[in-house]
Amino acid sequence: MTTDSHKPIYLDHHATTPIDPRVLTAMLPYFTEHFGNPTSTTHQYGWAAEAAVTGARETIAAAIGASPEEIVFTSGATEANNLALKGIAEAYFAKGQHIITLQTEHNAVLDPCVYLESLGFTVTYLPVKLDGLLDLDRLKDAIRPDTILVSIMAANNEIGVIQPLAEIGKICRERSILFHTDAAQAIGKIPLDVNLLNIDLMSITAHKVYGPKGIGALYVRRRNPRVKISPQLHGGGHERGMRSGTLYPPQIVGFAKAVEIALADIDPNTSKLIELRERLWSQLSPIEGIYLNGHPTQRLAGNLNISVAGVDGNALLLGLRPTVALSSGAACSSAKIAPSHVLQAIGRSESLAYAALRFGIGHTNTVGEIDRVAQATIETIQSLRKLALRS
Repeated sequence: MTTDSHKPIYLDHHATTPIDPRVLTAMLPYFTEHFGNPTSTTHQYGWAAEAAVTGARETIAAAIGASPEEIVFTSGATEANNLALKGIAEAYFAKGQHIITLQTEHNAVLDPCVYLESLGFTVTYLPVKLDGLLDLDRLKDAIRPDTILVSIMAANNEIGVIQPLAEIGKICRERSILFHTDAAQAIGKIPLDVNLLNIDLMSITAHKVYGPKGIGALYVRRRNPRVKISPQLHGGGHERGMRSGTLYPPQIVGFAKAVEIALADIDPNTSKLIELRERLWSQLSPIEGIYLNGHPTQRLAGNLNISVAGVDGNALLLGLRPTVALSSGAACSSAKIAPSHVLQAIGRSESLAYAALRFGIGHTNTVGEIDRVAQATIETIQSLRKLALRS
């Protein structure tokens, strides 16, 4: 049996994070001792669960400058994104049928947009600049009289690029267009204030920030403007009618605790992650034919995405597998590997999009681990290039 000492170094924190022990401790009583249904308000078991959910809702709302009533719990960011896009499209259908998003969005936004197109909506997929950032002038030019929603993610899940949310929000507010952001990768990592940024809907999740999987939330603005949203799940009228389904207190409590811890430690964690990221890049950057994907500084602190010329991407991942657990820039669907749409959108060739590595550094990683990963990456690249020359 493989022991922990033989496990590869985990550098896939954009995919998911290990649950923080403090989060697990906070969750445990709600599996056993306080197991009630929060909507069972006729006895103390339900009251205890309801109180826990209320407290968690307040914590998460405060983390983004919202009010507790504006937080709608979901099963994760994917459901939150679907609820935002489909819910707005349905509720504002009479006002317009045009939506604006980015070519580099997560599939949890792109796929609902394609679905809405099949219903007759028009979606503009804006390109990004070579550094992954949105061109604000192109956004302004894309807005039409029938535009009802702009959906642009806060931080990209592949290249880590942080979009100019304040400027986007200002443009949308001036034109009375709703602004949704997928902040799954951003919550607890960068400051987020829905009022300062003029955000009307925000999707967040717990498992990217050392919380449990299977729980997320959608922020829905209640005033200035009051956002209407059509529910996509019916059956009980939970979450003020926007998302039916029995709430799961252990996950909700864990979500709030994870966000609370992340915000308390955001400054030291950010400094450490930047230091580790730059240490890794300083060792890899001298390699001939290596490319940094995305903006060099306006990115998540723990993100480093690179492409390596002249190397087979699958062989590179296989060669690194014993040392490090990480992802490439490719998206897998139905066992078919396709080049990353994000990397192609920033101008990378198909071969460079295939030969990509996404290092997702977490706050538990160490300098020693980073150095070992750098050495293994250099050696693997050199080995694969030698093999290519012989063949």
